[in-house]
Order: sequence, then C-alpha cells, then structure tokens
Amino acid sequence: MVAVDNISFTVAPGEIFGFLGPNGAGKTTTINILCTLSKPTSGQAIVNGFDVVRQQSQVRQSIGLVFQDPSLDERLSGLQNLRFHALVYNVPSSVRQQRIEQVLRMTELWDRRHGEVRTYSGGMKRRLELARGLLHYPKVLFLDEPTLGLDPQTRNRIWEYILELRQREGITIFLTTHYMDEADKADRIAIIDYGKLVAMDTPERLKKIVAKDIISVKTSDDDRATEEIRLRYQIETKRDSNGLTFEVASGEEFLPTFIKE
Repeated sequence: MVAVDNISFTVAPGEIFGFLGPNGAGKTTTINILCTLSKPTSGQAIVNGFDVVRQQSQVRQSIGLVFQDPSLDERLSGLQNLRFHALVYNVPSSVRQQRIEQVLRMTELWDRRHGEVRTYSGGMKRRLELARGLLHYPKVLFLDEPTLGLDPQTRNRIWEYILELRQREGITIFLTTHYMDEADKADRIAIIDYGKLVAMDTPERLKKIVAKDIISVKTSDDDRATEEIRLRYQIETKRDSNGLTFEVASGEEFLPTFIKE
C-alpha cells in the first residue's frame, strides 16, 4: 500500500505552510518522514539543508514538533517536562534556565511551572507542548493539528503565540489542520489526497478555484425565471420556500450584469 506517492514541494524560510487533506490522505506519513520518525522507501527529503535519512540527528536538532496527540509526562510538573526536553536536545546548561523561563512566560505558564501537568487544562497542556517545541530554538516548527479540541478563545491565544514567534524569530511553520480559519493564516497551502498532491497555492487563489458564490433571487414567476437563467447563463437553479438559488464562480462580477439584464 502506498501512503505517499511521489509528492514534491518546497517550503521557504519563514513561511507558514499549510498541509491539508482528509483523514488517511498521507499528511501524518509525510510529517513523520520529514521529522525522521519514518523512513521513505524512495525519493529524498531535505529539512533545513539536512537529509532526513542520512542526517537524522541534524534534522532533529533543527525542528520542533507539536504532536496531534498529547505527549507530555503528566506525572511531572511543567518545569520538569521542559528540563527533560532541554537535556534530550542538548540545550547548553549556561542558557537552559533562561530559555525555559522565556518560553514559559511567552505561553503564560510561568506561574504554574511547578504544578503537575495532570492538573493543567487542555489549553494549558497545548501551550506547554508549544513551549517544549520551541525550547531548543528550532528552525522549522511542525504543528500537527495544534489546536484540536480546544475552545475558540484558547485557539486564538495559541495562534497569537505562533504568529508572534514567526514574526520575531523568522521560524518556518509546517501546519496540518482541519480548521479553515487556521488554514487561512498560511502563506501557501498544499492539499493531499490518496497520497498525491492535488493542489498547491495561496489560500486566496485556492478559494477562487474551489469556491463559488450563492445567488438568491425572488421572482413573481419562478418557472419562467428558472428557464431564463438556464438558457441565458447555462446555470441550473434550486428552488425552496424563499425563492431560487444558484451558484456562480464570481458573484461580485456576475451580479451587476444579472440585475441589469
């Protein structure tokens, strides 16, 4: 079975790159390959200038990863989780405490640093995972459904951290999400389905390609209007209790002509 089928893309430094697709499309497999958690059967992947197969250690030092599923040790405090991560990633002892305090303050968890993670709310745990992913100053941050299951207020706050970080540090962000408002924050979006890339462009251009505007009209003779629209514009209408509706590619251009005629 082929999970990812001959895909190719480039992400620019400092870019927010959205990676979208239905469940089972190949998103997680792609991230696992880029993060050295899975080995590709063919092809080549380069992250921050390092080959994901031949230079795994350098790749891992270059990236931060916020998993879709929680991966914190809930028996430890927030501070202990970050200290362990700093040791694993060889953060120098001379700057270790300074960086830990920096990311905890940035994510507004400094006052709860000694509390056990199991006492944290869902939003606090997500913020701690984000802090952990940023602790070793990664060049590329992988966010796999970073706000899944969180309330809108917490989602917005986490995105404030992410966008502030991107602006301040120039970090590259590789994002998977099912939330369209989050996808809109990306500079470009790639859509994968059945292991193949089916589209890649800016959010605005993709929406113009895929989306259509809905026009609603009320008439004194719906049957005649339906026939007229079909003959003149080759558009099929739908009828409900409020009148007729139909879809067009660009409503702001179509509507003035439609009203005039």
